[in-house]
Amino acid sequence: MSHTDIADTQAAIANTRDKLVNGLRSSINDAEQWLEDSADEVSVTASDARARFDDTLRTAISDLRKLEDSILAHSREAADSVDTFVHDNPWKAITIGATAGLLLGVLISRK
Repeated sequence: MSHTDIADTQAAIANTRDKLVNGLRSSINDAEQWLEDSADEVSVTASDARARFDDTLRTAISDLRKLEDSILAHSREAADSVDTFVHDNPWKAITIGATAGLLLGVLISRK
């Protein structure tokens, strides 16, 4: 897998995460708006208010589950991409690992 494919996967992960987080924020904003509306409107019955809140809460939970599933799926895809890269380019992978180890060793020894 090329660097472009890895970058595309990372961009897709970020895009999906942003969409789901925005959906969750929208659900939370709806819940906050409901609280403000219910404070101003005495005519809203308790059962109607509870139903609206339950719907908003279910939406938020659903969005969180979608976010979790998306992150897991993209993490697996990224891991598969790295695995393919390592198998296709073992010497590059060894060089990258050795360089990272060397840099980490230098950083740790300076402290």
